[in-house]
Amino acid sequence: MSKFLHFTILFALVLSACGGQAAPTVPPTQPPPPPSSTVQEPLPATTIVPIASAVPIFTETPNLPTLSPTNLPDCTNKAVFVADVSVPDNTNFAPGISYIKTWRIKNIGTCSWNSDYSILFFSGENSSAPDKSPLSSTAPGATLDISVDLTSPTKIGSATTNFVLHSPDGTLIPIDSGYLLYVIINVTNGVASSTSSSIVTQTSATSVSAGPTVSVPGGACAYTLDSAKVAETISAINSYRAQNGSPALTVNSLLTQAAQTHAADMACNNLFYHNGSDGSTAASRVAATGYTALNMTENVYGSYPPLTGQGVVAWWATDQLDIRHNENLLSTKHKEFGVAYAFYNNYGFYVVDFATSK
Repeated sequence: MSKFLHFTILFALVLSACGGQAAPTVPPTQPPPPPSSTVQEPLPATTIVPIASAVPIFTETPNLPTLSPTNLPDCTNKAVFVADVSVPDNTNFAPGISYIKTWRIKNIGTCSWNSDYSILFFSGENSSAPDKSPLSSTAPGATLDISVDLTSPTKIGSATTNFVLHSPDGTLIPIDSGYLLYVIINVTNGVASSTSSSIVTQTSATSVSAGPTVSVPGGACAYTLDSAKVAETISAINSYRAQNGSPALTVNSLLTQAAQTHAADMACNNLFYHNGSDGSTAASRVAATGYTALNMTENVYGSYPPLTGQGVVAWWATDQLDIRHNENLLSTKHKEFGVAYAFYNNYGFYVVDFATSK
């Protein structure tokens, strides 16, 4: 993620104990539980209604060469951090997992950036970071998503990797009040790569990269994780909240752990409800991680074929059979969340736990 010499570590993850979950195209074999304040019967497959406005129609234009503007000798280089597009602070990774870290920054100087500008590894855990990568063309006032391919260390614990931006003459580009873009992750054996690691919102200067998928053996089944879907869901929820005047939620590692536990249980046991195969509830799963919740709620979803992260958020936002899905997405009483995804036997299962700690 992105930060500066003076930074604040966001410790996050978020949960939601909303009503039931959406049903897949093929209904579960077991009968649904009776309706309650936290559980609802699986819902029929629904046409996804996008949250954003209608997609504009683009007409084909000739392919013209892209020309980089010539900077004046006295132009200035300066940037501000806008957002962590993927891998929020303190995201949990298993050792040795490949992921993509993406920061969004804005060019607030008077120089136009081009491929002569670059991002460089500076200090901290190397995480297999490339020594140097060029930036894409970015005019003054425009934003740019900068991505690097990284690998979580094999050593258990917190790992910080710092990067800087260089101008063509080798000088550092100020970012807010400092110079650093950084990513902080937790390397742990306790959570099976419940990570957010792909570019989920793009500017014209960047291209889409899919995050890694990881098969997790053991337990009830060898389900598959997809960090790209997790990252997209995190971004889609906070973007939707911003559109509706709600503050962004921060990712919490314990909430992510609870969400991933239930996502795996749903995938391996064909569940579409909040109660786990072991009788657990959303609240008990969160408490089992050591998180002390003042309040919490949960959204779940399972379907074949799987939805994208943006698609599942759109489904919850437009669900008219249980409006608590949308209420959870926009709630201001929850400050953190944890997002998880598991894929098995052609079904994709999402869990989001929203909460506020005591």
